[in-house]
Amino acid sequence: MMTERVKKLRAQSVNAIPRISMERAIIEDEVYKKYEGSVPTPILRALVLKELMSRKQLCINDGELIVGERGEAPAATPTYPELCCHTLEDFDVMDQRERIFFKVDEEAKKLQKEIIIPHWERRSMRHKILERMSDEWKECYAAGIFTEFMEQRGPGHTTGDDKIFKKGFLDFKKDIAEAMAKLDFYEDDEALDKKHQLEAMDIACDAVMALGERYSKYAKELAEKEEDPVRKAELLEISEICSHVPANAPRTFREALQSYWFTHLCVISELNPWDAYNPGRLDQHLNPFYEKEVEEGTLTREQAEELLQCFWVKFNNQPAPPKVGITLKESGTYTDFANINVGGVKIDGSDGVNEVSYLLLDVIDEMTLLQPSSNVQVSKKSPQKFVKRACEISRKGWGQPSMFNADAVTQELVRAGKSIEDARCGGTSGCVEAGAFGKEAYILTGYLNLPKILEITLNNGLDIMTGKKLGIETGEAVNFQSYEEVLEAFKKQLKHFVDIKVKGNRVIERLYATMMPVPFLSVVTSDCISKGKDYNAGGARYNTSYIQGVGIGTITDSLSAIKYQVFDKNNVTMAELMEALKNNFEGHEDILNLVKNKTPKYGNDDDYADSVMRDVFDAYYYEVNGRKNGRGGSYRIDMLPTTCHVYFGSVMGASANGRKAHVPVSEGISPEKGADLNGPTAVVKSAAKMDHLRTGGTLLNQKFTPSVVEGEKGLDNMASLVRSYFTMDGHHIQFNVVDKKILLEAQKNPDEYKDLIVRVAGYSDYFNNLDKVLQDEIIERTEQSFGDCGCC
Repeated sequence: MMTERVKKLRAQSVNAIPRISMERAIIEDEVYKKYEGSVPTPILRALVLKELMSRKQLCINDGELIVGERGEAPAATPTYPELCCHTLEDFDVMDQRERIFFKVDEEAKKLQKEIIIPHWERRSMRHKILERMSDEWKECYAAGIFTEFMEQRGPGHTTGDDKIFKKGFLDFKKDIAEAMAKLDFYEDDEALDKKHQLEAMDIACDAVMALGERYSKYAKELAEKEEDPVRKAELLEISEICSHVPANAPRTFREALQSYWFTHLCVISELNPWDAYNPGRLDQHLNPFYEKEVEEGTLTREQAEELLQCFWVKFNNQPAPPKVGITLKESGTYTDFANINVGGVKIDGSDGVNEVSYLLLDVIDEMTLLQPSSNVQVSKKSPQKFVKRACEISRKGWGQPSMFNADAVTQELVRAGKSIEDARCGGTSGCVEAGAFGKEAYILTGYLNLPKILEITLNNGLDIMTGKKLGIETGEAVNFQSYEEVLEAFKKQLKHFVDIKVKGNRVIERLYATMMPVPFLSVVTSDCISKGKDYNAGGARYNTSYIQGVGIGTITDSLSAIKYQVFDKNNVTMAELMEALKNNFEGHEDILNLVKNKTPKYGNDDDYADSVMRDVFDAYYYEVNGRKNGRGGSYRIDMLPTTCHVYFGSVMGASANGRKAHVPVSEGISPEKGADLNGPTAVVKSAAKMDHLRTGGTLLNQKFTPSVVEGEKGLDNMASLVRSYFTMDGHHIQFNVVDKKILLEAQKNPDEYKDLIVRVAGYSDYFNNLDKVLQDEIIERTEQSFGDCGCC
């Protein structure tokens, strides 16, 4: 249970008002004006971090045991003008918008106007990216065919491994010195560049150690003024801990948490990465400390639990930095996607569940916080007790933890070229994405609107929403003589748009490699030091790029309708269907009834529809997978949306499956809303017909009413569904357990449901934080019942 200390810290975190902090931007601006042009770019970036960690305002909240904030206080959120220089209008929008707002005071506006905008307006990566993109890229981006993650954020989406818990930054400095000594200035033309990168990494180590030293001193100063003897002792202990870590390797459970947290703060302060850094297999990293101290009698389970609860609060204190425009639409949340893995397997393939695993599940259950996100890695070797405990928490209705197939994740990573050892030590981060923790830069580049590409195909390359010819001419829809012709035309359009996306990605990769290195993240990512290369320039052991496909349920059912109703049954002509789509089915209710209610749909274990899904999946996979990126790696695919399925639907007309214009498309690999009528087992059987092992992640949502999963039988059914899906090589499943009536009531009376949390896509959020379109989309998802299919 939560102690009084944790209750107060949690309340402070939940009630903190997100606001813009200008501290980082001003310090960065000063460093650039002082050093830019006189030092190499990697060193300049490292000096920014060092100056920030040496000067930033320190914060030790009342009663806390783990210290450090990104801003001056909980929810004080920095800007990153080198990535996105916000306009004053942006600040006004952030300050005034009803949801996902950030309060902006007059002083912040003054600093932005007088200092930041004049220096950074044309120097930001956002400006440079848009300046260098082709007209066709800009038109596709504006039309909602794809999004671009680096338009307002930097590359990231990586996760730590055990090195952070086994080494201090003095050890990393030794590694850097050894790499520097091996540089060959006679034979290696890149030796000077490597020297600059390594010097920058060395400065970055000094930055994080400076932060620890300052907190040690600050805690001691507070202790000298503290009258409460208990708190005085706690502050002195904080001081002692911070004098040891992060400079040295942690010796205790608490030192391990504090050392990691300083590392986390430096990663997310250095740059705004797409998805916050996270400790990955936290239970496996912490268990050696836990076992040793429990055996020695220096730590109890209750003390460890309280420390972890304090640790959870630290994550929740850090809202994702502000976004505007399309980037906000694709990810409209405060959640920064630090996703902690629990369970899985060890490096030798044995069961990875340990006592800390269960401790973490208890903390997830007790804290009920949006951040950090949490997941359980379920392998064939995972104890049933562990799986049922995870399901027990998930059925409480707030969407955590999500469930992943550890065996499938390992196979996915090995298939993509990782060693078996690196694969077993990997897992999932962000929403559902698989990676080799601590060793891979797996960078998400943006979402791709699969249903819209079909829409453009059916209109011979024309985007009906903008009136522009964005695609290539693949033939008029009325002239297609078979489903196969439609599919081939879609494949050609798909290639056209993926070509545009990847061409733009290569430009963006080069910009970040040369102009925006991340020396600190490079220190904690394997092989960057030994290669003398930056994380953003291919320094990691593995370097993968992802494009995320969105709306496979919508496009599958649309193609199924065309195949079944137009070509197989001849119930409607293509001309009649196109006219119905043009009119948003108004006056064409007979056609709407055919395509919506009398057509095979994905999600029902119907081979007719599911074979269409495989056609789309294969087309997408073969078009993207294996393409080379600019960092020495290759492209893979993910199937997830965040909130982009809402945005993508808003830029589309009606779809051939009966979806009306501007309505959200399907999310993840979940069936279209209301299309899955044969129960949850039919859904997972359909989803399992996709070859998950060829992806880097798929997202499947299931929705139950609380009564369906109540009691021991409900819990057993839930656990059996997870196990069954994973036996079929499914990658991921997560649950919304909530009554539709409650959601409708929360829409009408939001003030009475301030604490209502729902699962959105790869994350959970407060229902009140979601705009009405997304709320409606969640409300309309099919409420499954095990009784529908008699499966359990």
